[in-house]
Amino acid sequence: MSGRIRLTLGAWAATLMAACALLPLVRPATWIVQAAFLLALQSGVGAAARRVPLARPLTVAAQAVVTVMLLTFVFAREQALAGLIPGPRAFDRFAVLLQQGGDDIARYAIPAPLESDGIRLMLIGGVLIIGLLVDTLAVTFRSAAPAGLPLLALYSVAAGLSDGGTDWLWFLVAAAGYLMLLLAEGRDRLSQWGRVFGGAPRTAGGEPSGAVAPVRTGRRIGVVALGIALVVPLGLPAMNGGLLDSVGAGAGGGPGGGGTISAVNPLVSLRDSLNTDEDQQVLSVKTEMEDVSDLYLRIVSLDDFDGTTWKPSRRSITAVPDGPFPDPVGLSPDVKRTGVDTTISAADWYAQDWLPMPYPPSDVRISGNWRYEPQGMTLVGDHGQNTRGLTYQVKSLDVRPTAEQLASAGPPPADIEREFTELPDSLPSVVGRTARQITAGAADPYDQAVELQDWFAVTGGFEYDTQVQVGSGSQAIARFLKDKQGFCVHFSFAMAAMARSLGIPARVAVGFAPGSPQADGSVSVGLRDAHAWPELYFEGVGWTRFEPTPNRGSIPSYTLPDSPDSSVPDAARPSQTASTAPSAAPSASEACTPEQKKLDGGCASESPQAALPTDDDGPKWYAFLVWALAGLAVLALPLAPMLWRQRTRTVRLGAHGRSEADVALHTLGVWQEMTDTAWDFGITPDESQTPRTAAARIVRLGDLDATAAASVHRVANAVEQVLYAPHPRAAAGLTEDVSRATAGLGAAAGRAARVRALLAPRSTVRVVWAASAWWTRVRERAVAMRPTWRKASGQQG
Repeated sequence: MSGRIRLTLGAWAATLMAACALLPLVRPATWIVQAAFLLALQSGVGAAARRVPLARPLTVAAQAVVTVMLLTFVFAREQALAGLIPGPRAFDRFAVLLQQGGDDIARYAIPAPLESDGIRLMLIGGVLIIGLLVDTLAVTFRSAAPAGLPLLALYSVAAGLSDGGTDWLWFLVAAAGYLMLLLAEGRDRLSQWGRVFGGAPRTAGGEPSGAVAPVRTGRRIGVVALGIALVVPLGLPAMNGGLLDSVGAGAGGGPGGGGTISAVNPLVSLRDSLNTDEDQQVLSVKTEMEDVSDLYLRIVSLDDFDGTTWKPSRRSITAVPDGPFPDPVGLSPDVKRTGVDTTISAADWYAQDWLPMPYPPSDVRISGNWRYEPQGMTLVGDHGQNTRGLTYQVKSLDVRPTAEQLASAGPPPADIEREFTELPDSLPSVVGRTARQITAGAADPYDQAVELQDWFAVTGGFEYDTQVQVGSGSQAIARFLKDKQGFCVHFSFAMAAMARSLGIPARVAVGFAPGSPQADGSVSVGLRDAHAWPELYFEGVGWTRFEPTPNRGSIPSYTLPDSPDSSVPDAARPSQTASTAPSAAPSASEACTPEQKKLDGGCASESPQAALPTDDDGPKWYAFLVWALAGLAVLALPLAPMLWRQRTRTVRLGAHGRSEADVALHTLGVWQEMTDTAWDFGITPDESQTPRTAAARIVRLGDLDATAAASVHRVANAVEQVLYAPHPRAAAGLTEDVSRATAGLGAAAGRAARVRALLAPRSTVRVVWAASAWWTRVRERAVAMRPTWRKASGQQG
């Protein structure tokens, strides 16, 4: 295989390994297989063009033309001539797909669905462009070091967009690909300069004297490139919208009004505050609302459901509006609403990134750095801002729709229906089947929603239990529907998923259920009031709260039978916070007394299950596999020299044939093992000496005893016999002689020398020499096979 072919393969592999950093951005990751195949075709065209050989510009042009044809066949073959040759219609198709991809990037959170042809074109087309640049620089122009720049760009973009969980793994993969390309190019270049550069200079004894200048230069290039790859992603500018979001510290994308928020589940941050057996006051609320049993303080909505858990989508954010907020999406003027002023004071210890507010807010007065997310009408702290010790004023709307208005709601807008009814393929079919069975007699989506709520809260036989271990993963909802035990997270997650299966737009809200009224007219909201509930969308009303969790919160008046305007909870579904009687103690109904702690060993708390884990009852099998392989790699790397020496020793001292050639090869292998063992203990070999002189030198420098010395001389005599005798004959006991000589060398050496001989044997440098010699032979064969054209000496013109 010629040097150029190996460089081509190195460029292909380096590009593909760097492209692996894009895998977390899109699901599923099958696009990488298609990209690898197309990249191989592109590289093959370049290899064929260089073999002809074509001029360098023509080689690059041929690869570019083939790349466009490949993309045309995959994405626009219906608009192309013969499915391959692009024309105006094909380029128009590319423009449409790129526009669609840009829109999908702004709309989807990571990981985006691969069903989007626009995103797929951006991924595969981007990889092919990077591959063309790498192949051009590293192979066509024989300069691998600058080829790291497009690889660096590919990795840096991926690292800047990902959530950071496995960036270190993709960095290692990309770095390994680049260093492999540098090694291939460097070895190929050094092999052209002759054998003297095949390894480091050696002393008279064969000991390497240090790295040559080209090797040192290659090391410096690698170190600088890796350093840049680590630093550049940190300095990338934030990009707004969907996939192109900043995921660094803070929510905002910069000092201006724009920016993004990342898809971090707020339940995880709440869990730390909830994880206590003692109910503490989180918020003190003063409000104009007449019935505080409906005073839910909403933090954020979870609208991205991946089959395992719910989390907020990654969305663009803006500056907090100076004036009144826009009306909530879908709310018509016909629905009764009342403006409510509320003042909220957060505890000094409560540091929440999202601002608890009644929904929907119409105006907020707060100090600090905050950003506004229009889709969910939420406020999120910017660059470390949180609620610790803040007091703020919120104007909100107390929306009071009637059952008739909800029942007569029209179909939702197409964009809301598309985004908020999406369900993953991994969701068990029992979820949708159960939802259809429960709502079989419903006349409209509102009736379906009420029947789902009633089934969870009253008729379904569910139990509210904070100690239940429901599990997690794609089967979590199915297990919850079977076991019928759980708390607010399980009820809200399950009802929202079932509503989506019926075509009703749904999401999950996270915040606090109504707290306990105090004697001074305020409402105390404690840790145990943390809550999650589903919100369903009805055109004309907008996002509407439902309460499927038994014994928590308050039942919405518009879901109660025969009293659509009443706000009194149904007696069949008691609410732990529905009472408006003043209380001097916060959340007395949930207080945990010292006597209960002594008797029961503690009070029930939602904190251990405040957020469902994102794995399936523990780490995934592939997570164990990755960590196991990483651990093996970490162990194998420092042990590689020792393992290589043991393998080499076994081969040299192993069984052999009976022919004269086999005897000679075995004897010479035993002698090389003897000299390498002495080298490992610090006695460098001297190839200019005869075996007998070399044996005497080993005995003298190794300070061997009589038994070990005799063994060394027997091996040397056997070597001389096979080298000089007319008919080489086997000598018995050579393997045992090497073992005795090794033991003698170890006994005479110190402990440090023995440890080094075992873990870092000097003779492993032969691997480098062998690799250098191999590259030189490959290069020589390639030069010999290269066609030449010579003009005849007497030929004219």
